[in-house]
Order: sequence, then structure tokens, then C-alpha cells
Amino acid sequence: MRRQGWAAFCAVTLVLSGCSEREVAGTWSNASGSVALSRDDKTLYVVDADNGILAVVDTERQEKVGEVRVGPRPERVTVGPDDTVYVTNRGGRSVSVIRKGDAVEAARVDVGVEPTGLTVSPDGRTLYVVNSATRTSSEHGSLTAIDTASLTARWELPLGEEPRGIALLEDGKKAAVTLFRQGDVMTVDLSDADRPRVVREGTDLNARANRASSAPGRISELESPPLPGSPQGPRTFRARGMVDLLGAPDGRRLFAPVLWSREDPLAASPDDGMGGGGDSMYGGGTPCGAGVGGGVVAAGLITFNTEDDVPAPVVDDLDECKPPPEEKPDFPTSLIASPSMESPLQGPSAAVVDPSGTWLFLVNQESNNVAIVPAWRRSGTDLPSPSSSVRQVVSVGAGPNGIAVTRDGRKAYVYNAFDHSLSTLVSTGEDRESIVHEEGQRLVLAGDVLSPMAAAGRRLFFTATDPKMTSPLVAVSCASCHLEGREDGHVWGFPDGPRQTPSLAGRMTTSTAPFHWSGEFSGLGEFMNATVIDRMGGTQLDTDTVSKLAAFIDSIPATDNPNQGQPLTESQTRGAALYKQAACDTCHAGALLTNNTNADVGTFVRTGVLMDAAQVLKSGLNTPSLLGVGRTAPYLHDGSAPTLRARLMNGRETNQHGQTSRLSDADVDDLVAYLQTL
Repeated sequence: MRRQGWAAFCAVTLVLSGCSEREVAGTWSNASGSVALSRDDKTLYVVDADNGILAVVDTERQEKVGEVRVGPRPERVTVGPDDTVYVTNRGGRSVSVIRKGDAVEAARVDVGVEPTGLTVSPDGRTLYVVNSATRTSSEHGSLTAIDTASLTARWELPLGEEPRGIALLEDGKKAAVTLFRQGDVMTVDLSDADRPRVVREGTDLNARANRASSAPGRISELESPPLPGSPQGPRTFRARGMVDLLGAPDGRRLFAPVLWSREDPLAASPDDGMGGGGDSMYGGGTPCGAGVGGGVVAAGLITFNTEDDVPAPVVDDLDECKPPPEEKPDFPTSLIASPSMESPLQGPSAAVVDPSGTWLFLVNQESNNVAIVPAWRRSGTDLPSPSSSVRQVVSVGAGPNGIAVTRDGRKAYVYNAFDHSLSTLVSTGEDRESIVHEEGQRLVLAGDVLSPMAAAGRRLFFTATDPKMTSPLVAVSCASCHLEGREDGHVWGFPDGPRQTPSLAGRMTTSTAPFHWSGEFSGLGEFMNATVIDRMGGTQLDTDTVSKLAAFIDSIPATDNPNQGQPLTESQTRGAALYKQAACDTCHAGALLTNNTNADVGTFVRTGVLMDAAQVLKSGLNTPSLLGVGRTAPYLHDGSAPTLRARLMNGRETNQHGQTSRLSDADVDDLVAYLQTL
């Protein structure tokens, strides 16, 4: 691997990595998420999604010196070798281009639907942008290459479902792209500038993470007895919410923040013996049986070895996060457990490795903190707890979603999206006991545009620390399952049956009573309290708290869809007629596209380890809204239909799910085309 040389690095870094001669790969980035630094570290750029701005901060004076209006809902920012700034506008299908020192956009370049991750090639000639969907399909995303001189697209390469983050490898000859809901990484060959190709669509990450140990004398927690009320079977976990991908400065490793989620059946237990949360279903056992933050959703960090032909995951079996003493892994644990119950870690949203390559800074949006983790080890006298590889947890503001570290390693900047403020992190001294802390007052860069009720509701929705919403042993938020207020593509094994997380985005959810897949809750407060108390380990919510949560849920913007807002095609027009002909509008009716009643559409799970409960079979399942259905795969309450077409083809002859028996294959294609416009 060819690397760019870098001058000797000898400085007191944030956590004192020391002085030595180092090389830095041309593909390494010192920033992630909503924050980026100029090449000389004198100017900090921050995108604020609520306000649609790029804030410009003078780092020496520590003050905001400018503001550039960009596109709707800007997501991420990066800086090219010539100090040109690029911003992905997730709500605008575009990238904003800002030249250094300018107060306005130089250009706005059209890309795909909901662009997120972006990076510039080491030579500065190409900007790569990851699109969550394309302008012609909601079922897969794409990677767009933009010529930075002409600001025109060179090509667009189809990728998998919901791609999100990107990192370049081998001086830009390859790229790795994360799949957000699948929790995996694709590899793209960029060596031919005009003919990119996907060389690997995924990895064996989840299989590696869930294999039981066969080592002599090793006790596998996957083989431990099930919780009371839980069907017999192994505990398994799935990676999801893989929002970002970052490289080590020497180019030898990639790191991906991720959420681990239980896949096997869940059951409430006051004490499962593995760090579960008292009396809470979501406290039913985290990977590795970690004693702090023992919920069924846990923050993790996946390491990828980039010295292979394609990046290969280096991941613990999740029952073996603590290998025997004779083994000394040179990568962080796959589960990032907090050293203290007082500072749980949840909702990893961004991360960066410091210039020395020694320390990784993991930003956690739902616990409002930054975890500092060794990048090449998991033990040492400088780590405060033998049960955690985290050196330190630093509290920051509300909803952090971006971080940048200066190239001398002396400071880090974190943007707190929910209170629109900037935190500056520095070190206290020059020895191994040095502690990182927040310096000075937080710099406010913008104001709220949400209503006071919705702004307060967002903090409640995303908090994994507020005792009203969760307990320290569970440490989950509403957003731990409803990622970004949407869905996570995950099926949970609840006692009443398999239940896929439904999307809340743009569906006017609070007006769709009764609530839950089984429709057993007639009121919103009743539903929220059951979820918060029985699952999340929180306390009784008062009327004001419920109202705040409701205000935020109703403010979550609809997921962008390439088929919405355009004149219907001939196929979609035929599909609209078939929607009525097949009586879809009998149940999926009105502005909300649901009649809010329960029904049996032939999808009950009656066999297997996890079956729908008898009461569910009796009462039926609540009719979901079809608003935005094109971006919410997989489908059905058990997630068994990977596509809309698969759903319609399953049971087509029985007429249990609309009058579909007379639909031809071509009719099904037309109906799917129309459903994707809703």
C-alpha cells in the first residue's frame, strides 16, 4: 500500500500518544459527520441540519465568523486538498460546494436521493458521494463520482440497500461503503476511473460475531440457559445502524461504529445474571454479558483489516469479548462497554482516530458523550476498568453527531446537534494520567427551528440516560430501535411474536390509534408508558412528557422517495387503478392510508421457535400506514417479505390481502410501481 509521508509528529496529543516518526495515508480523515477542519486547522466547518446552514468558526478566536446557506437538511461536510468545502444536502438531493473564504455557495450539484457520506480523492480531482437511494429506484442506493473541476458527474454506480458512510483505501484505488440497516460493508474497485465495479457486496461479519466457541475450557454465553419465558435457543446478535466508516492514519485498519441488537427471542427478567436491566425486556442481555449498559441494544465498533484484497472484519465472537489472558488482541472489543454505570454509551453517530493512530474517539448521540478507546489494544494500566476497554468518557452537549481532531492532536471539536453548540476537548496535562475535558463554554452556532415542544420531545426520544425514559442497566432510547425516527429493518423476538420496527417518519403516527402491531393500546400515553416501563426500564410518563414526544414524532420528516412528487408514469397510473380494483383502499384508506383496524391478512406465524401469541391470532394485526412504504423494506410484522413484490406474490391466490388472485405478474409490477409513490 503506497502512503504519503508526513513530517515527524511530536506533540502532546489529547491522550498523549507520544512522539515518533509517523506516516499518514492520503486517505485518512481527521473528521467525521457534521464537522470538518480546514487544512491548516484554523477554520472549522459545521453543518446544522435543522437550519440548513454551514457555520464557519475561527478556531484561534473560538468564535463563529460566518454562515453559508446550503441545501435542505445538510448531513455531512468534508474539505478537499485545496480547502474547497463540500456538504451533502440530505433533504435536497444535492451537494453544496463552497470555496475557501466565500460566504455563499459556488455551486450546488445534483446527486441521488438522500446523499449522506462523502469524501474527496487524495489528489483532489474526484468527490465521491453516497446516495441512500437513486433517482429511479428506492430499493438500492448508489455511489456518485463528481469531477471537482467541472462539477459534473462522471458516473453513478448502483450499490446495496441504504448505503451511508464511505472510506477510501489504497490512495483512492478502492472504497468501502457501509450499509446502514444491514450493518455491513461493500467494497468498490475504483482503479479504473471510468469503470468502477463492486467487488464484494458484504462480509461474513454477523456470522463471525455469532459463532459459539469451541476452545477447550471456554464457556459460551450463547449456550447459556434462556431467560424465563424465552424459547430455548442460542443468543444471537445482529449489527445494524452502521452510519460511518473511518480509517487509521497508517491505512491498515478501518473502524465502523455500529449497534448490536438481539435477534433471538426476548423475555423480561428481574435479573438474568448477565447484566440485564431489572424487570425490563430490553435489559435482557447485551453481547459479551457486559455488566454496564446491559440492554438488548449496545454500542459496538467493528474493525476491518485493509491489508487483504478487500477489507475483512476482525470481530469477536460476541460471547468471547474477553479472551484468555494469553491472548492479546490488537483491536478494540466489538462491544464498547462503559467503565461506569453513571456514563452509559449509546447511539454511536461519528468517530475519528487521532493523528498518531493510537486513540479512537467515538461520539454517542443518545448518551451525549465521547468515548476514548485504544485503537490497537484493549488492555493496559491506563484503562480504569478491567471490564471495559474505554479509557475515558467525556460528556458533551445534546445530540452530538460530528467530531474533528486537529492535525497536531491537541484539540477535538464536537458538534451537539440538538442544542446547536460546539464543544472543544483538550487534555489536562503531559503524563499518562492526563484527562481529557471540555474547555470553556460551548459555542452556540444556531437556534432552534423546531417548536419548543418538538425540540424537547426530540431530546426525550433520543436519550439513553434520562431516568424517565430508561434505566442505567438498559440504557436505550426510542431511537435505539427507531433509527433516526425511522425503522431499523430489524425483527424483534417479543413474547407475543416477531415484530418488525415500524417507521415513524412522515406518517402522522400520533393520529393512527390504536397503537402497536396488535393494536392493543387505544391511547398514545398508554402505549408510550407500556414501552418505556416494560421494555426500556423507565418510569411513568406524565401528560406533558407524552405531549412533547408526540410533538417530535409528528415533526419527523418523511423519508425522501424518488417516486414521490412526480407525475405518474404509465405503469404507476395502471397501478393506481389496480390499487382500487384489488380493494387495497378498503384498509389502506384516507390521508393516513390506514383505517386503523385489526385484520388477518394471512401472515400470522404459527410454527417455529417464535410464534404469534394466541391473543394475536384472535384479534388480528393492526393495519399499518402505507405512507413512505417504498423506503421501509422489509415488510410485514415479521419482516418476511424483503420487497413489495415479494409481499404481493406471497398468498396472491388466497385473496386474504386484498383481491389479488386475478392479478397477473405484470399487474403486480404495476401495483408495486404505484405503491412506491405513496
